[in-house]
Amino acid sequence: MEPTLLQAETEMLIESINYTWILIATFLIFFMHAGFAMLEAGQVRSKNVANQLTKNLLTWSVGVTVFFLIGATVEGLVAGNGLAFQFESAASDWMDWLYGAVFAMTAATIVSGAVAGRAKLRAYVTYTFLLAAVIYPVVTGLTWAGEHIAYSDVLFHDFAGGMIVHGMGGIAGLTAAWVLGPRMDRYNSDGSANVIPGHSLTFAALGTLILAFGWYGFNVGTSAIIDESAFLGDQLGRVALTTTIAMACGAMGAAFVAWLKTGKVDTLYVANGLLAGLAAITAIPDTTAWWGAFVVGGLAGAQLPLVFEFVEQRLKIDDVCAVFPVHGSAGVLGTLLFPFVAAPGVVDSIANAFIVQLAGVVVIGLWTIVATGAIWYAFKAAGQARVTPEHEREGLDVAEHGVDTYPEFGEPDVATDGGKPSNARQSSSELCSDGGAPNDGEIKMVTAIVRPDCLGDVKQALAEVGAPSLTVTNVSGRGSQPAKKGQWRGEEYTVDLHQKVKIECVVADIPAAEVVDAIREAAETGEPGDGKIFVLPVEGATQVRTGKTGPDAV
Repeated sequence: MEPTLLQAETEMLIESINYTWILIATFLIFFMHAGFAMLEAGQVRSKNVANQLTKNLLTWSVGVTVFFLIGATVEGLVAGNGLAFQFESAASDWMDWLYGAVFAMTAATIVSGAVAGRAKLRAYVTYTFLLAAVIYPVVTGLTWAGEHIAYSDVLFHDFAGGMIVHGMGGIAGLTAAWVLGPRMDRYNSDGSANVIPGHSLTFAALGTLILAFGWYGFNVGTSAIIDESAFLGDQLGRVALTTTIAMACGAMGAAFVAWLKTGKVDTLYVANGLLAGLAAITAIPDTTAWWGAFVVGGLAGAQLPLVFEFVEQRLKIDDVCAVFPVHGSAGVLGTLLFPFVAAPGVVDSIANAFIVQLAGVVVIGLWTIVATGAIWYAFKAAGQARVTPEHEREGLDVAEHGVDTYPEFGEPDVATDGGKPSNARQSSSELCSDGGAPNDGEIKMVTAIVRPDCLGDVKQALAEVGAPSLTVTNVSGRGSQPAKKGQWRGEEYTVDLHQKVKIECVVADIPAAEVVDAIREAAETGEPGDGKIFVLPVEGATQVRTGKTGPDAV
């Protein structure tokens, strides 16, 4: 065969393999949005879950469209390539665009976690539009596309977006949260912080693991498999190793510092630390020595509790999902550590490499702060940045979307314990054995406040004594049951209002004492917090359907 033909077929094969690899990595990065959705939904209150999920869905939908129509062109202009992106491009160019788009949308969705619980949906979506159209494309135009940040012939190094994507997204989130101000009740008048726990650690942990899985697309997927001269297995292996080690050390570093601070290993800090380790290594997985991955991941995890505390206690910024310590400061840290943890032969001058890395961090950081701050200040000045106090108190799920994420736990309160009345006697016709009138002929209301898990047994017991009619309300309160201590991201809070159910049973021809005994026997566990039972006289009663009054109505 002709050598030219063989060469052409080889180049075609290499290009096909690499683009298939790029698409696989793209799909993995897209799947990270599921992780962000779960992680952020788990860290907000249950009344704001649907709002957070909607933001994640619209971040992708709005952002990816805008990045196609505007962002890619802006990136080319900033890079100095002119109108490099054409809408009638080859299919391979469209794959390059999609690969860039999933990176851009990762940066955008990071911001949603910082402003959770109080930002108006329209403001957030508008910011996403502008981030995808201008803010992020300017960053990539200065770096990956244009290579404008350099010093003494040394280029700014960010392999997969440690600073360009994660650092930028974390800084943008912190800036937006600062402009918006904290959630209601987050800080007291004296400046002390109140803990507002998220509603599901399960969601947060699941989201973390999904993100970690998708991150292999971020880092390993950024490395091509084959170039024109060789198989790039060495680079692939290094990226896969350093990504994995930094991830693991990030979780351990955060766990260790949290333990030193509180004496307990905080679950959420472990999860966030794992992601911080990934964010830190993302800029440099292709150049870092094996031991450097331990250093980068460990330091990224260790800084997480310290930076979060600084942001919360000193800056008084309410970063709901800790996006700055997880993505922002961790991304900056890994980017700046590049020359110090590089494998032998990678860096000629540590000083020059550090200077250019610092320059890149400063340029990207300042641009992000100025652009993001200007946009959110404009929203704030127009009264469009934040929901009303009434809507924030009610929850953004209802106020912004008209939905209740967990309707069975909303209004009206419904207890679904599965208890089934049985053996109920026909109390309306049964007479007492002594022929006397129960309750001295009066109507009595028996009110019991008991543990929620005892409700089924209580219902059964009431049915057996002939008093199956009852009203149940979910309540919270305190009595002799001791308060509980909880932790959320390493901070301790007190739970002194315990979840209970209030059972109200009105009786006329059933002795109230029998009802009391039935409830007490069914609800007793022998531990503080079993509850109390009260018997009150009822002055009158009227049946709505028939108009009957007095004992006949009951």
